[in-house]
Amino acid sequence: MEKAKQFLSVPDEALEAVSRLAVPPRRAGDNPSFYESFSLRGLRVDRVEPGLVVCSFKVPPRLADRNGNLAQGAIANMVDEMGYAVVHVEGIPISVSVNMSISYLSAAKVDDELEITSKVLGQKGGFSATIVLVRNKATGEIIAEGRHSLFNVRASKM
Repeated sequence: MEKAKQFLSVPDEALEAVSRLAVPPRRAGDNPSFYESFSLRGLRVDRVEPGLVVCSFKVPPRLADRNGNLAQGAIANMVDEMGYAVVHVEGIPISVSVNMSISYLSAAKVDDELEITSKVLGQKGGFSATIVLVRNKATGEIIAEGRHSLFNVRASKM
């Protein structure tokens, strides 16, 4: 156990260097980050209703694995982003993921057109539960189903 603690310890110089980093908060309307440009580019919002978001997405080569299928990590990212999008309220601090469970049921190939539907299953206190379905638009086949739980500290009513 002592070896593990030693291996995981961070030198004081590194802690000091990190504490000096200035990371400004992202605001609505800012230019997209590299992450957003890479993973979310091409996502088109088709419909937004209370508790429902539907998007379309054409699978790009940059998100494919070596077999030409949409990478499972890219699907997990979509479940995370779409689960968050359906519970996000402007002006309220960001919700954080508590749990994600994804069933990979089929594969999507490069250039397949996908429909991603995110619905709120329920909310209690600061917890929200969502379901995200990734489906092939042409065949209707479900590619993946994700369940996503999020938490947000709501302002007290007192």
